[in-house]
Amino acid sequence: MAHILLLVACLLAGWALSASGRVGEQAHQPINAVIIHVSLPAVTLRALHAFEFDRDHLLPVLMPWALFALGALLFWVLGRALALTRAQMGALTLVGGLGNTSFVGLPMIEALQGRDGLGLGLLIDQLGSYLALSTLGVGAAALYAAGPRVSGREMARRVLTFPPVIALMVALALRPLPLAQPLESALARIGDTLAPLALLSVGMQLRLGAVREHARALALGLSYKLVLAPALVVGLLWLLDAAPDMTSRVSVIEAAMPPMIGAGIVAAQANLAPRLVSMMVGVGIPLGLLTSTGWHWLFGCLAG
Repeated sequence: MAHILLLVACLLAGWALSASGRVGEQAHQPINAVIIHVSLPAVTLRALHAFEFDRDHLLPVLMPWALFALGALLFWVLGRALALTRAQMGALTLVGGLGNTSFVGLPMIEALQGRDGLGLGLLIDQLGSYLALSTLGVGAAALYAAGPRVSGREMARRVLTFPPVIALMVALALRPLPLAQPLESALARIGDTLAPLALLSVGMQLRLGAVREHARALALGLSYKLVLAPALVVGLLWLLDAAPDMTSRVSVIEAAMPPMIGAGIVAAQANLAPRLVSMMVGVGIPLGLLTSTGWHWLFGCLAG
């Protein structure tokens, strides 16, 4: 409960700072830079260095790819039926198809399942959500927006130079060696900044003025991301009679995550309905804190 209260408090603090005018409109960007270059690599290195890999983790890692592909098809079909613009369909494909499995997902996993679930959460985020964004997501942005195409070499460069991916490779390389206790303690203290900084950043980006302008697209995107996608994962696990173990529970939490901030950045850079992107992230994340908790509870009831 304390972790949930921390997330809500940081979210509200960020919103209050932005609404009061005490910080600029882009004040969240330096915070995001600290998260990506410092906090998230520290969590990645510490959690994955001692994480025990298992073949059962393959399906959770593939889950974000499958949900992105299904969302891309759904938004293209329903977007045409609802007469959405090409930019709106592209924005929904990115921010509606990919979940915030790091900035929000990792704090939620820690709050609902404890630190033991962070290793799998990081695998789902980096080998699932982030790789899907860096490949299929970048391709979708190029497809829906006018501009030069991104080459395969450029995609590979972006992936391999992403700080948490570098931390992932370092963690794997150092697995045969134990981490010195002072280093592990330092990484833990640095990693503890991830949750408050991430939610503070999200709160600063809350913008409620464009709801009416993009009401249909917003409803479509959030309905898929917060309702249909996790329902499909919970339903599949129930049909497979999956045990309510750490792997299943973390998979449900990550499937229920609200729109990804990184995907929103890619969509905004491609000029894909930036106000819709801001609303998807700003409205979706507070709602996602509630709905993901609900899906976690529902799966526990069904599988327990």
